[in-house]
Amino acid sequence: MDSLTQAVLGAGLQGAVLGRFQGRKALAYGALLATLPDMDVVMSYADPVSSMTYHRGFSHSVFVLSGLAATMTWLIRKRWPDAGYSSARLFMALWLVLVTHPILDAFTSYGTQLFWPLAVTPASWSSLFIIDPGFTVPLLLAVVLAAIGGPRSRLWQTLWWALAWCVLYLCLSLAGKGLAEHRVRQALRERGVPVQQVFSAPMPFNILLWRVVAREGDGYYEAVSGWFDRAPPEMVRQPLHPELAVPLLDSPQYVRLDWFSGGWLRRDAIGDELVVSDLRMGMTGYYTFRFVMARRVDGQWQPVLPERWPSSRGGEQELRAVGRRILAQEPPLPLPQWSLRNAAPRTAPTRPGLAD
Repeated sequence: MDSLTQAVLGAGLQGAVLGRFQGRKALAYGALLATLPDMDVVMSYADPVSSMTYHRGFSHSVFVLSGLAATMTWLIRKRWPDAGYSSARLFMALWLVLVTHPILDAFTSYGTQLFWPLAVTPASWSSLFIIDPGFTVPLLLAVVLAAIGGPRSRLWQTLWWALAWCVLYLCLSLAGKGLAEHRVRQALRERGVPVQQVFSAPMPFNILLWRVVAREGDGYYEAVSGWFDRAPPEMVRQPLHPELAVPLLDSPQYVRLDWFSGGWLRRDAIGDELVVSDLRMGMTGYYTFRFVMARRVDGQWQPVLPERWPSSRGGEQELRAVGRRILAQEPPLPLPQWSLRNAAPRTAPTRPGLAD
């Protein structure tokens, strides 16, 4: 999630647990501590695939953060042994602030290595967009009110209500995800399409409209489904080009990206460059993470150190269409009938847009 959301969640949690002891300082301490796991962004890597797949790694591990919470508890108690609260309460506050950061990240599409150093596929429950006002704004207002009123005021109790709303919102997001996937599976079943695997993610800034990717054979269906839909989801089939994965199997970056994404990759030959796209992130038809991972030399594909390929992420026009589509299925959200084989040259300017 975005840094503001992580900061206000940390402030709300520490304020709720330690506010009556630390006062308004609890809000500041929680906000600062909650952003600590994202300090891994200062680390640099040789290529963009490594930068992507090593982010949300060790610094987002529940094992590492639990150990950090225990160490901080010991150090703080050693420095301030006569604080008016128990070590157990202190540890609980620090642990909640730290561990909820990667858990909340895992509700987005990116992929969070909750159990690093175990080599399991990163958690990507993908029921929240990276910026979601419905989740963040009530919590932000509660933190502001608590800071104004102080721990002895009734306003401080709004922290508990806001945290309860956050839990409810996460449950609603999972319910919306399940509904969208069910509708797409049902629509494809009625078409006689055997679905092998489904991935879904919310459209920008809401949990009411969903983008669903359903794998079938050597291709996938890209679909749109919303809470208020009465007609079947609009959808279009796109190729995966699995045969183009063969020359990439010796590329450690490709193998890691395939693991990191859970296999949700599309490959395209664009001129003499082999472009790999992560299907999980972006708007419908507009993918955020795309990489050049091989070039054609004497008719043969040769893996190269990955480079970013210009991403067409959608812009204001697409965002307005998403907003209209939430409540009304007519007109349906346009699904691009593009093929990356016919993509614009790399020198073409890219449109500013949204990243997930």
